[in-house]
Amino acid sequence: MNLKFLISLIITLALILALNKSWEVGTIRIPPLGKFLDPAHGFWQNIESKGFTLPEALDIPGLQQPVTVVFDSLMIPHLFAQNDEDLYLAQGYITAFHRLWQMEFQTHAAAGRLAEILGRGPEDAILNYDRTQRRLGMVHAAESAYRGMENDPVAKMVAEKYAAGINAYIQSLSYENLPLEFKLLDYRPEAWTMLKSALLLRSMAQTLNTGDKDMQMTNALKLFGKEMIDVLYPDLEPMGDPIVDKPGGWNFEPAHLNDTILALPDELIAISGLTTPEPNIGSNNWAVSGSKTQSGYPILCNDPHLSITLPSIWYAIQLHAPGINTMGVSLPGAPGIIIGFNDSIAWGVTNAQRDLVDWYRITFGNNQKEKYLLDGEWKETRKVVERISVRSGEPFYDTVIYTHWGPVPYDEQFRAENNRKHYAFRWISHDESEELLTFYKLNRAKNHSDYMNALNHFSSPAQNFVFASVTGDIAMRIQGKFPARKKYEGKFVLDGSRSEHGPQGYIPFEHNVMDKNPARGFVSSANQYPADPTYPYYINAVSYEAHRNRRINHVLREKNNLTVKDMMNLQLDNYSIKAEEILPTLLQAIDGSALSPEEKEAYKLLTGWDFYYHKDAQAPPYFEAWWRNLFVSIWDEMRNDSLSLSYPTSWNTSYLIRTQPDLPFYDNQSTPEKETITDLIRQAFKKSMEEVEAWKKENTKPLRWADFKDTYVEHLTRQAPFSFHVEHGGHGDAVNASSRKHGPSWRMIVSVEPEGPKAFATYPGGQSGNPGSVHYNSMLDRWANGTYFRMLFLRQADQSVERTLFSTTLNPK
Repeated sequence: MNLKFLISLIITLALILALNKSWEVGTIRIPPLGKFLDPAHGFWQNIESKGFTLPEALDIPGLQQPVTVVFDSLMIPHLFAQNDEDLYLAQGYITAFHRLWQMEFQTHAAAGRLAEILGRGPEDAILNYDRTQRRLGMVHAAESAYRGMENDPVAKMVAEKYAAGINAYIQSLSYENLPLEFKLLDYRPEAWTMLKSALLLRSMAQTLNTGDKDMQMTNALKLFGKEMIDVLYPDLEPMGDPIVDKPGGWNFEPAHLNDTILALPDELIAISGLTTPEPNIGSNNWAVSGSKTQSGYPILCNDPHLSITLPSIWYAIQLHAPGINTMGVSLPGAPGIIIGFNDSIAWGVTNAQRDLVDWYRITFGNNQKEKYLLDGEWKETRKVVERISVRSGEPFYDTVIYTHWGPVPYDEQFRAENNRKHYAFRWISHDESEELLTFYKLNRAKNHSDYMNALNHFSSPAQNFVFASVTGDIAMRIQGKFPARKKYEGKFVLDGSRSEHGPQGYIPFEHNVMDKNPARGFVSSANQYPADPTYPYYINAVSYEAHRNRRINHVLREKNNLTVKDMMNLQLDNYSIKAEEILPTLLQAIDGSALSPEEKEAYKLLTGWDFYYHKDAQAPPYFEAWWRNLFVSIWDEMRNDSLSLSYPTSWNTSYLIRTQPDLPFYDNQSTPEKETITDLIRQAFKKSMEEVEAWKKENTKPLRWADFKDTYVEHLTRQAPFSFHVEHGGHGDAVNASSRKHGPSWRMIVSVEPEGPKAFATYPGGQSGNPGSVHYNSMLDRWANGTYFRMLFLRQADQSVERTLFSTTLNPK
């Protein structure tokens, strides 16, 4: 054989082998480049031109009758089915067409299965994430939600058909039309199941309802005492404006409460490294009665604030079949519409903030943790062996201990240094529930009675459900499964050796906080305290909001003849009550004669600031840096190397500065001098000046709030080419509650009118999850600029409108 030919053959074979094999370089995984770069099958096939359409007809297994899908100019699908079964199958198919990888990835994350896709990660970071999810009982929680679906024939039908639609799409995929991320990460989607939908719903519950400060508060109680606890961490904000304020109007006796006094813990938990949850910038919703609107019809508004990601958290869609015509947004991976409207009503949600997590101190009988003490008896633990598959590695086996209260996430085998070692995790979302039925019924609801009936199926995550109807009713109901608690119960760790420390009962749904057609002409919520102090049950949360809600209520009280445009302006409102309340006090403490020229310029900007966080404003960066440094210096006592402690809230810190100028916490513990609040204000001002000036030098551009805040919409893979920086105003304490990576994930305004709803919306992203599609981020700039689109609410599939792009028919196969 010719030597040159042999060498050429060997090189060719080596290249073929190399290009069809995935490689790992450090922690970076490189897909098989031959397949990935192949113009006929690789990533080039994921590029969609502006005029991209689906075929006029598609054959879909499982359908009983044809389903027409109309795509409008924003690529929002409008589904027209002839029965419920086909409607949800089609929803699953079409959602998977746009968002399959997102759905797959998020459910893997929820279940603690990312190592299957990504490997162990640097320093086992991904494996440890998976272990944490397993040890928190996320699959256990999803299995409870799954049982709720299984036990109701309607919920089971909806979930099964939705899964069948997703699987029909998966089965149609060859390598060339796999979503880009599957090619990039070199794996294929697995079959969808009802459990995956349950995982997705429980993942949202984890995002919204797993915050707690039990350990930190227990330490604070021991160090500072109960009286100071009430000063530093009050349950009710002193200047608050609760969601429902009707003192003495609660016409019921509380259930499941007795006269025994709750024994408070008297211990220090020698722990460190426990981080306080990032402040939840929350959500807004409100409904205004027709008596306050120009049209005479109710207007409902909602903008849930979550992590801003690509693909977008939400997927807009219309569902039409006999008995249902509804539109709004869904969670990709879950059937139905979560936030939206139909011909008769509109609804929306904000997070209720309630503390639904408890930690129980467990007394084990031995190091093997085979038994634990409960009511004077040794009970057997349940050991669950979790098998975690690891890409390019051996499976990892992890044993999780379960008790009467729930799993014990942290022990000698996992994060032994963690503060919560040997504590059981009790979470309300571990219980069986029926959330899917809530949205099935809300999507079809005709009136307030239907709305109330639908909410009776909802347990977690606790939400504030706003409502408006074509008959003129408006309402708010705070819905969830809430333990009936005594004062302080749930605020500190609990003794797990006594069952009486568990919930003795739950607040009856009819006792949950709710309001209908109040005299003031509107209902609203913005994650604030739910009720006035005469509400008979004790309410506790990690933190309640204290600024946005007062701004919303002030505007709605003061104005009449409200229009949709007024509601848009309110959702986009950048005014900060926090700055209005605290900045004059801060400025008063500054000695103007001792300032440098740069400091005088900043002082002048702040003195003339109108408290709006507009994107071009120059004062907000100085105020933000000033407040952040002041906050940290006041609460230096909370920075402890051996103990985790909770910082008081921003709103309470502002209140204490203004009302208690001699609070002992103002003295800096690291200096021999005794500082006053004035000293701290001045020191923080100097430090903030240094930080802002350093930012200006580093960025070599004029100071603007949008650049200083730097809103970043990040792809779920955290890949920069798929992510975007956007110019956006707002602030977590403004109605337009936007930070660097959080903000309004969906803005919706609906005028509920007899001739049909008039709905307007915007969100940060696009309908497609494909980075190669023009619809991947087609609404991002519109969202950043505060521009809304009119939602196209169709009555029939062949309705002639200019805004339709194309139609396709899904036929039975």
